[in-house]
Amino acid sequence: MRYTLRQLEVFLATAHFENVTRAADSLAMSQSAASGALKDLEQQFNFQLFDRIGKRLRVNDQGRNLRQKAEALMEQARELEMEMINPQSIGDLNLGATLTIGNYLAVDLVAEFMRQSPGAKVNMVVANTASIAMQVLNFDLDVGLVEGELVNSDLDVSHWRNDELVVFCSPNHPYAAKQSLADADLLAAEWILRETGSGTRQGFDRAMHGLLSSLWVKLELQHTEAIKRAVESGLGISCLSRISLEKAFERGDLVPLPVPHRDLHRAFYFILRKDKFRSAAIKRWLALCREQ
Repeated sequence: MRYTLRQLEVFLATAHFENVTRAADSLAMSQSAASGALKDLEQQFNFQLFDRIGKRLRVNDQGRNLRQKAEALMEQARELEMEMINPQSIGDLNLGATLTIGNYLAVDLVAEFMRQSPGAKVNMVVANTASIAMQVLNFDLDVGLVEGELVNSDLDVSHWRNDELVVFCSPNHPYAAKQSLADADLLAAEWILRETGSGTRQGFDRAMHGLLSSLWVKLELQHTEAIKRAVESGLGISCLSRISLEKAFERGDLVPLPVPHRDLHRAFYFILRKDKFRSAAIKRWLALCREQ
């Protein structure tokens, strides 16, 4: 074999950081050793994997093609190593979840996953749909759990479960006594919404087609709990996932507002890179999510 796994590690780290020094630090190597490994790999096969732009190294087309295959190969190598070290372990898992899923669903799932897989290490990043998708595409995350719909030729997007958005207000808001809201009510309201790029905002915008340009968006916030507190204080009305509102509705802190003529149903999705190696940990995680 004319290449080593260490050479591939250096290549992948350099592709990630776009800098040999930072790649070397991440692998506990000297900068000269990392540069040598990368140079040897390129010379052995007579190709160039990066475009040099000042001190930055930008992966070129040949490098991108190799990166996809190298990531899959390294995943298999790590899984094999883990099996040899500890036959009972299924390896580590890097997860991404959007805010609603991360705050209200994923923690319990992670706890169950770790109960079923003693010794497994799970890292979870919580961010909006656009950010999670970018990290999955960049191989930083193994699996993403997202609220927003995505179309990307490099992503495998599959249905996980259904969800529903709910318009709501404070018990003291003038709308609290209404049996349902008409379009005129939606247009007259002051809205507090999630930011553009979030799955919740995408679902809201789709449901409000025909009205969007005329809605009064008073405030945009990145966090669900901040929106709920703002609505409780009387700043306006909002629209979030039902799973994030159930306890507040039970306590009477917030009031649901039916909007029967608007479709507020949506879905949650799994996202993975299409060329991602499905390790035992990934397969078990997906199976657990579907079971729950």
